[in-house]
Amino acid sequence: MSFRKVVLLLTLAGLLPAGNVLASSADGFHLQEATISEIQAALLSRQITTAGLVKMYLDRIKAYNGTCVNQPHGILGPITTIAHAGQINALATLNLRPATRIAMGFDERKARSLTHPIDDDPMMPDALEVAAEQDRQLAASGKLVGPLHGVVMAIKDQYDTIDMRTTSGADAFYANDRPPTDSEFVRRLRAAGAIILAKANLGEYASAIPRSSFGGTFCNPYDTERSPRGSSSGSGSAVAANLVTCAIAEESGSSIRGPASAANSVGIAATQELVSRRGMVQFGINTRVGPICRTVEDTAKVLDAIAGYDPGDELTVFTRGRMPQQSYASHAQPGRLDGVRIGVVREYMRKSLFTSADTQTIDIVSRGVEDLRALGATIIDPGEEGELFTGCLRRYGPQDENILFTRKYPELFGVDENGKPTTDHTSLLLDMVMNPELVPADFNLRELGSAAPDGQNKYMMNLYLRQRGDSNIRSNADLIVKSNFHNDPNFPDRRQGRERAEQVTSYNMAERLLRRFSLRQLVLQCMEEIDVDALVYPTSNLPPRLLGAPEGPNVNGRRGSDGVWSLIGAQGFPVITVPAGFTTEVYDLVRDPAAATSVATTSEQSNAPEPTKLVGPVPARLPVGMDIAGRPFDEPLLFRIAAAYEQATHHRSAPGDFGALPGEP
Repeated sequence: MSFRKVVLLLTLAGLLPAGNVLASSADGFHLQEATISEIQAALLSRQITTAGLVKMYLDRIKAYNGTCVNQPHGILGPITTIAHAGQINALATLNLRPATRIAMGFDERKARSLTHPIDDDPMMPDALEVAAEQDRQLAASGKLVGPLHGVVMAIKDQYDTIDMRTTSGADAFYANDRPPTDSEFVRRLRAAGAIILAKANLGEYASAIPRSSFGGTFCNPYDTERSPRGSSSGSGSAVAANLVTCAIAEESGSSIRGPASAANSVGIAATQELVSRRGMVQFGINTRVGPICRTVEDTAKVLDAIAGYDPGDELTVFTRGRMPQQSYASHAQPGRLDGVRIGVVREYMRKSLFTSADTQTIDIVSRGVEDLRALGATIIDPGEEGELFTGCLRRYGPQDENILFTRKYPELFGVDENGKPTTDHTSLLLDMVMNPELVPADFNLRELGSAAPDGQNKYMMNLYLRQRGDSNIRSNADLIVKSNFHNDPNFPDRRQGRERAEQVTSYNMAERLLRRFSLRQLVLQCMEEIDVDALVYPTSNLPPRLLGAPEGPNVNGRRGSDGVWSLIGAQGFPVITVPAGFTTEVYDLVRDPAAATSVATTSEQSNAPEPTKLVGPVPARLPVGMDIAGRPFDEPLLFRIAAAYEQATHHRSAPGDFGALPGEP
């Protein structure tokens, strides 16, 4: 009997949920690109065991998770890239007992704990022990232990795991590098049957830098000389290279969608209030927990396990009365999109505003828009050089943004040296409300940035450390003096980042909360006026950049570093990214020594952007992602759109340098 028929019979028998079969074949189970349904069908039909599945993933980790750059001065020093390195360094810590880890050839750096080398607590089973127990229960009952039985996962090192070290990528000298409890969503994953195999590397302290002091430098599996994007770099890359089934990432700006898109995978940054943040290093008002998987349906299944109210995170109280009646996975099924109205955010896709580096991505996502139209969706598109929101924003923005708006235009709303208005700001705001043509021409979605620094970084770090209760690392100040930091002129200094946070002496969220509320209101009002159910745009206008490349200047609101659009999601709207295709060529930003010579003063040079230039085009096949955004708690609709698009286009493909191992099914 073919494997596809096994899956179908188990589904009809109610042992498996209905869903797609994307990677099965007539000759049995294949680990490469295996979906949750396929893994569980293989377990129920006794083609594989849970322990055997974990061992297969560990074999791939042993083969592909090594150092991927040259580091002649060690893990903390300057690096150079390696073409086709065959390694990605996505996973920092493995959930293995010391004897098992050593027997399998993994070095001490991958140990579950560096502060507790004996590690013999029977209440902390490792991944293979958990898998063996699941096999015993399956043999005894004939049933899976939960909806995520056999789902082998990596967790971003920003999140607490009681059995594995948690330092947010830092090489910090904790007395106990393992936290006292699991994150709330980790607890829910374990209860659903997921097997936590590893902690994923991340940009240290959730930065966008593709390296950390403990984990080293990380590489993109589609081109190991390029960034996997941050900060959830390892989560995306581990999924892309089939080192795990799925992974958990975190996003405050773009750190779920960015790495997922660079990994040709699916990632969802759900509604801010949907998933508990309890048990994470340095959580904040914008931080969101989200899964990355290779398919839309698998992403929905993981979200089903972790979503919902947690009394330990007061923000999740907004889920009360707003959870869907049916599972997210039930909505992640292919079908038509008749009756769905989708707006194209051309503000992010106007070629005349950007550079040659943006062009091919914009074209690829424009083709994705036409694919959605072919599926029956009604497309609201203002045209290649049009803008979906600008007219609406000009009507409501000055009033809703108020103090943030007036500060943006000091030439219109003057203040003295003490910040006191020198004119009647209220009068001019009223004039703009009555006549939107008075609103400055540059007021648009691209230019609505973050509010002023507010002390959240330091406050939330110190809160986490107090709650963790470590006897050596008790504060952000301790992290500065009791840690090692990388030192490479091509990567921002993470010690300086912690020092800047330490200098802040107040905690004032007023402006950030005003920006969050005003933008949510503006986007919702404009969606209602335009009459759209969802929005689409490129996850990033730029392909993954070269490792160590300069940040580059912002271009019309597009970040120079990675081009990921973060404004809508950062205000708590749910956004899912799906594979949209691949580039054929790219333009790269490089340092321009010739432009560094100028007549500017020393003080001007210190504040000026690093001199750069674009070079290219150069041939490059790199993943492109498309974002689909919706109203808060509209995840069911987003999964419906994403699943239809995925089934119609099949843009997901595994990275060529990380294929099946000898003997791997």
